[in-house]
Amino acid sequence: MQLRQINLQTHFGGGEVYTAFLSRALDRLSVCTVLYAHPEASFWNNLDLPASTRIERVADIPALLKVLPHTPAWLLSHGPLPQELVAARDPRWLLTAMAHMPPQGRNPRSFDGHDMVFPVSEWVRSGLLTIDASVWREPLYGLSALDTQRSTAITPILRTSRYDWDRRKVRDRLLGWLEPLTQPFLPAVPFAKRSGLTLGIVSRLTPIKQFPLLLSYLAPVLARFPTVNLEIFGSGGYASIRDLAQALAPLAGRVRFWGHQREVRAVYVQLDYLLTGLPEKEALGLNVIEAQACDLPVLAVNAPPFTETVSDGVSGFFYRDPREDAGEDFARLLGLLLTLDVPLHPAQAHAHLERFSFEAFVERLSPIVAWAEKRLAA
Repeated sequence: MQLRQINLQTHFGGGEVYTAFLSRALDRLSVCTVLYAHPEASFWNNLDLPASTRIERVADIPALLKVLPHTPAWLLSHGPLPQELVAARDPRWLLTAMAHMPPQGRNPRSFDGHDMVFPVSEWVRSGLLTIDASVWREPLYGLSALDTQRSTAITPILRTSRYDWDRRKVRDRLLGWLEPLTQPFLPAVPFAKRSGLTLGIVSRLTPIKQFPLLLSYLAPVLARFPTVNLEIFGSGGYASIRDLAQALAPLAGRVRFWGHQREVRAVYVQLDYLLTGLPEKEALGLNVIEAQACDLPVLAVNAPPFTETVSDGVSGFFYRDPREDAGEDFARLLGLLLTLDVPLHPAQAHAHLERFSFEAFVERLSPIVAWAEKRLAA
């Protein structure tokens, strides 16, 4: 059995982490993978792909169409398959896709022509059902891909660029060329946890997270609690960083940007709580699962998909959407956290975390493989 995965992203994110552990789970089920990846995506070489996964480089969909076999084949795209490919499909192909984004508020026809779509959460699945997509019967939840047993004591965290430059834009190409020239003149100060309560954002700072909007409500609340600090680990586009910095103005020196960090395990263990973004554009949140596996509790808006990944009072705390109450419930929660005698230990919530384990992922994937084998044999 062989699966042909399609992931032509040039930027590393949650979908690429998902592609890697999906390949490992397929290997466990004796399914080989051909991964079609972009020539500029060098990060695949660092993701511990199994020997049964072979990477084939293609730059775009026309190039992909030239190398796809005209034989029975199972294709799986991370995100909707391009309509160009759907229109040119060989009738012997099985066309499937992972839905890494909720379809709510997006193009309702993006999954037309797919034989099956696999949602990463019940929140995504509910959206797929409303647009009459062919959707799998249960979510294919992701997992923590971190080895939480490794020591992080000697792993320093150094500041990197807060920007993820979009090379398609003239401004970003220019600034992305100039920024490295300034780096040798900046002190390489390692991260050290400050006194007080430390909240952390550990995420790509992309528009779907809506951090500028969230912090426009939460920053004035955080300003009322002088012993609470915010540390931001991740990078984003110029506009996202600009808008986030403006929203954080009330916090002045109590917020620091550290840029993208490859060793996020070392980040999680030095925070007190992970702060998520707003919920409705989020599909699942692998960082939420990773944090809990590293024993870091999560603070999230009380809405899906976070209600699927966080156990309130066990692995984290929910608060009311600040767009509804101007952040007053978040203020209540901060007051509680500052007086909490016994901290939460999410890593001990075995029943909750089990659904996000590798073994549980393989178990959910097994009937999908059986379904694909049956369809290809028909």
